[in-house]
Amino acid sequence: MTPSAAEPQREMLTLVTARIRDAYLRKPYYVDGATDLVSVCRELSAHGLTHALVRDGSRLGIFTTTDLRDALLREQPPQQLAVREVARFDLVAVQADADLFEALWLMVSHRVHRLVVRDGEAMDAPVIGVLGQLDLVSFVANHSHIVALQIDDAASVDDLGDAARRVDEMVKLLHGSGIRIERITRLVSELNTRLFARLWTLLAPSELRANSCLLVMGSEGRGEQILKTDQDNALLLRDGFEWPGLQELCARFSAALQALGYPPCPGDIMITNPLWCQPLARFQETQRSWIYGGGAGGGGSADGPMHLAIFFDAACVAGDPDLLLEARAHLDRILAGNDLFFARFARAADQFQEPGNWFTRLTRSRDEQPLDLKKLGTFPIVHGVRALALQYGVREQGTAARLARLQEAQHIDAPLAGDLLQALRLLMGIRLTHQLAQREQGLAPGNEVRASDLSTLEREPLHDALAIVKRFRQFLRQHFRFDAL
Repeated sequence: MTPSAAEPQREMLTLVTARIRDAYLRKPYYVDGATDLVSVCRELSAHGLTHALVRDGSRLGIFTTTDLRDALLREQPPQQLAVREVARFDLVAVQADADLFEALWLMVSHRVHRLVVRDGEAMDAPVIGVLGQLDLVSFVANHSHIVALQIDDAASVDDLGDAARRVDEMVKLLHGSGIRIERITRLVSELNTRLFARLWTLLAPSELRANSCLLVMGSEGRGEQILKTDQDNALLLRDGFEWPGLQELCARFSAALQALGYPPCPGDIMITNPLWCQPLARFQETQRSWIYGGGAGGGGSADGPMHLAIFFDAACVAGDPDLLLEARAHLDRILAGNDLFFARFARAADQFQEPGNWFTRLTRSRDEQPLDLKKLGTFPIVHGVRALALQYGVREQGTAARLARLQEAQHIDAPLAGDLLQALRLLMGIRLTHQLAQREQGLAPGNEVRASDLSTLEREPLHDALAIVKRFRQFLRQHFRFDAL
């Protein structure tokens, strides 16, 4: 069945199987029936709403911007009209556990655009939300739209937790439906960025947000993280700006991310670590120490290149992006002409060697010796391309965009660039398939797979992908002259 033919069936399946409480429900906002229209509209504007539920004694009604249009045609000024006089009290209600098809049927049959959702069968069961026609259609056609709305409307960490869980469910649905891995990563990256930004807005005061730059780094910064693996974040502060209680706030932010499903970084690459929470000028000195040694940050050791690699993938998710631009510009200045460091930096892509019998093991479906898809596959590609991007001043974030720019500038030939991109996407897809399976078994998602876990259609492409990685590592050895280090 073609994707275009399968899509309507998937949407209909969603209508039949999903419950109304699974869709995006807008929290009920109430006004008193005696409130004048101008005051009601002022409240709606302040909360970014287009409707409100109207309490008028024992009656419950709804007032929308459509009702406002009709009210303005009356002779009586709106400031003298009570909202009860223009609200509609013939509400159509639906149970939260009813399926979405029933909601759609009710909207069509009653010719309404909104349903009041009650948590139970009784007429006086509590109202838990309002389901809009646009939200219903969006849920069926595009689950990501609902998650984005939920993130933007979140008023607490718990609200964001619901959205974070929906992202995981969406990944499973999209991957199982055959959606290409690059589309999944792009979508998940956008939703995660919005989630981090919303969490920071909920926790950090406006003055701190205006004088800092919250960064995500590593695979999250490159837009290549799909499942929640760990936290990689940092905070740059404007020089001269201080905020009392910053350490406590950073701890709350990290704990909130953990509650949302992002485990702490084993390497402590988080804003709770003073190394990753600094004023700009001090951070620029830390950058210098990564390259030339001395001071904080592990310069002159293996930690310097590693920390630089993590920062090189940084992306601003909240605050002043100019702080990140200044840190990048400083990095360009201190790296200019430092070929020895570029070679040291790139050498990490060649640190993991394939087992001598790796091809044979892939062809033996009963082999239980694990292969690490990250160490042997994705990391050499990602880091090798990152090293070339660092050397040639390419500032795109994602590996695909970096490859395109390097190819355009003729720093890497088109066949190799194309092979690397295909290999990376294949490896990411296989890894995601097996990580989702591990989660289904209650295990933490990892990077290792066994030949016995691979399907016949996975083994041969994986062999080809790892052969491309091997060829790329040989290219890096020659380009950076690892033998001279």
